[in-house]
Amino acid sequence: MKTVLGGCAGALLIALTGTAHADGVAAAKALVEKYSKLPTFEAPGDAFDAKACMQGKKIFVIPLTNANPFNVAISGGMEQAAKMVGFPLKSWETQLSPDQWTQGINKAVQEGYNLIDLQGGLPPEFIAPQIAEARGKGVKVTTTHDYDATTQKAPDFLDGSANSDYVTVGNVIAAWTIAKTGGKVNAIVLGPDEITPTTPLKNAIMDYLKANCPDCKVKYINTPVTEWATKIQPAVQSALLADPTINYVLPVYDSMSQFIAPAIQGAGSKAKIVSYNGTPFVLDMMRDGDLVEMNVGESLGWVGMAGIDADMRLLCGKGTVTKLNTPAYIFTKENVATAGKPATFNDGYGDAHVAGFKKLWGLQ
Repeated sequence: MKTVLGGCAGALLIALTGTAHADGVAAAKALVEKYSKLPTFEAPGDAFDAKACMQGKKIFVIPLTNANPFNVAISGGMEQAAKMVGFPLKSWETQLSPDQWTQGINKAVQEGYNLIDLQGGLPPEFIAPQIAEARGKGVKVTTTHDYDATTQKAPDFLDGSANSDYVTVGNVIAAWTIAKTGGKVNAIVLGPDEITPTTPLKNAIMDYLKANCPDCKVKYINTPVTEWATKIQPAVQSALLADPTINYVLPVYDSMSQFIAPAIQGAGSKAKIVSYNGTPFVLDMMRDGDLVEMNVGESLGWVGMAGIDADMRLLCGKGTVTKLNTPAYIFTKENVATAGKPATFNDGYGDAHVAGFKKLWGLQ
């Protein structure tokens, strides 16, 4: 009787495990399919007369760093939005330096700007006293594309924060690997812990794998931005040589791919790169090679416009936007040509956001 019960229990366990595995793979495939569709525009709030409400007002943008094309492209979208509406906007030049961020805040205060937008991952905690000083002089301070919309709370010393859906991005990355391998993932995740969005991105990837693929393996390696050029390649290559069964390398930011690709080649590995940001040179790598298998992108022109929409609403008393309306979109070998040759940060996503914001702001 004992043996029979054990056999039944074992069979039941195998059946349940098999069902859970199949359900995880099915859910992953459904998520991939959802974000393979061209983005559509959903208004983040009610329509308003942007020209009238921004009359006599101006915005100052401080990005994380101008060394990253990602930040430059978001600033470009903000500048486009300001030009459309017709108000002054200044983008400050920085090179990942808290001193330069502070100089920017001081400049904005001195020149009478109404709002300072800390853009694209800049950690406000590094300059909290300067932010408090600016706010004390009547300048509003916000962030765009910094915190996760569901798992992170922006500091109370900010006036507002237009946040991104980093958890969904991380889920899509993990889902892709499950769908492609049938639930047999062995992955390395890399990210710089000092950048604000890294935590929700890496946690989403690892948590999704754990929840939907219990037999999958995943390891995280912290790679500070200042050490990318020296740390990433040896760290990845060593990991691949130590475990040749690793089939995915998942940098939370795709710019890291330039250091990962030679590591994969040097190790003679068949691992593929899946990441986030839609950075043009990485999309070009995908189009022209085989190492980058998938990239989750978002139109950065759209991000910039959405950030300015949130800023204008805050300045004009038109409500608060806490989540950017910029959808994630999957690029693969099949559709990467739509991103341009060479690729750009805005091609391939359609232009629904341009007409959407124009109508929302009363410009057409």
